[in-house]
Amino acid sequence: MTTQDATTAEPDKSGATAGPRLSPAIVLLFAIACGLSVANVYSAQPLLDTMASDLGITPAAIGIVVTLTQIGLAFGLMLIVPLGDLWDRRKLIVGQIALSAIALVVVGTAPNAVVLFGGMALVGLLAVVIQVIVAFAATLAAPAERGQTIGTIQSGVVSGILLARFASGTLADIGGWRVVYLTSAALMLVMAALLARALPRQAPQPLAGASYAKLLRSTATLFTEEPVLRERAVFALLAFASFSAFWSSIVLPLAAPPLSLSHTTIGMLGIAGLAGALAARNSGRLADRGWGQRTTGLSLLLMLAGWAPIACLNTSLWLVLVGVVMIDFAVQAIHVTNQSLIVATRPEASSRLIGVYMVFYSIGSGLGAIASTIVYAAAGWLGVCALGGSISAVALLYWVIVVSRTPAPVGACSVSS
Repeated sequence: MTTQDATTAEPDKSGATAGPRLSPAIVLLFAIACGLSVANVYSAQPLLDTMASDLGITPAAIGIVVTLTQIGLAFGLMLIVPLGDLWDRRKLIVGQIALSAIALVVVGTAPNAVVLFGGMALVGLLAVVIQVIVAFAATLAAPAERGQTIGTIQSGVVSGILLARFASGTLADIGGWRVVYLTSAALMLVMAALLARALPRQAPQPLAGASYAKLLRSTATLFTEEPVLRERAVFALLAFASFSAFWSSIVLPLAAPPLSLSHTTIGMLGIAGLAGALAARNSGRLADRGWGQRTTGLSLLLMLAGWAPIACLNTSLWLVLVGVVMIDFAVQAIHVTNQSLIVATRPEASSRLIGVYMVFYSIGSGLGAIASTIVYAAAGWLGVCALGGSISAVALLYWVIVVSRTPAPVGACSVSS
C-alpha cells in the first residue's frame, strides 16, 4: 500500500470522530443539487446562436458568455469555496443556491448583452456550491464510506455536465433560450428550500473566528504542505485536459460532411458518456479500502486505450461510442479517487483542499479545449486523437513515477495496494 492509499485507512488527522452517518436520501439530494448547479454552467453552449440573435450580439462576441462563466467559476474556487472551512456550510450552501436562482433570473430576463454577461459571470461564481457540498458530505460521512459518498455525488455532477446541453437544447426548442434559465431558477429555489429543511446542522468550524485573509493564506499553505494534494492536482490537470480535448472538438467532425449529424444526435453522445461515468460511481469504495493508487493506474491505462476506438471516427461511430464510455469511466474514477484521497489527508480542511484541487481541474479543462480546436484546424481528427492519447500517456507515466518513488510500508509485498 502506498502512502496515498494509506491515508484513506488511517484515522482523520483532525482526530475527530465521524459524525452521524449520512442517509442515502441526503446523499441523493446532494447529487441532484450538484447536477443542477453544474448544468447552469454548461447549458449555454447550444444556445449561443439564439442568444446572439435575440440580443444583437455578433457571433464573434457571443463566445464571451462561456469565457465569463468560467472566469466566475475560477474566482469562486479561489474566494468562495475556502469559506466552507470558516462558515457554517449548511448556511453557505443554501445561500449560494438561492443566490444562483437570482443570477439565473437576471440571465433569463437580460435586456442586453451587458446584463447577460454580468449574469453569466455570477452564475459561474455561485456554481462552486458543488465543491462546498462535496466537502460538507465528505466531512459528515464516516471515514470508511467517504469515497463512496463522494462517488455518488460526483455522479450527479457528471450527469449534469453531460445532460445539460441536451436538456437546454430541448427546452429552447419548446420555449426559447430564456425558458432554460427561468426554469433552472425555479428548480434552484426548490432545491434551496429542500436543503434548508434536510441538511443537518454543523458544529463550529475549526477556523471559526479567523480572518478571511488568514483563510486564504492557509489555502496556499496547504498546497505546499500536502504532497497528496500536489500529486492529485497534476492527475486532475492531465486527465481533464484529455477529457476536454475530446468533448470540446468532437462536434467539429460530426457536424461536418460527410457525417453532417444534427446537434440533437451529437448530444446523444452525452448519454453514452453518462453510462460510463455512472459505472465509475463505486470507484470511491476502492479508495475507502486503500486501493486508490491501483484504481488510478488502471483508470489512466483505460483512458489511454479509449483514444484508439475514438480515432476510428471515419470507420465506425459505434467504436467512437465504446471509446466515449471508456474515457468517461476512467476520468470519473480518477476524479472520485482524487477527492477521496485528498479529503482524507485533512478532513477539517476539506473545503480548501477541494477548492485548490478544482483550480487544476479547470486549468486542465481549459487547456484541453483550446489545444484540441487548434490541433483540429491543423491536423484534423487524428491530430486531436494523437493529442488526447499523448496527454493520457503523460498522465500514466507520471503515475508510474509517483508509485516508484513512494516507499512501501515495512512488510509489504507489493509497491502499490
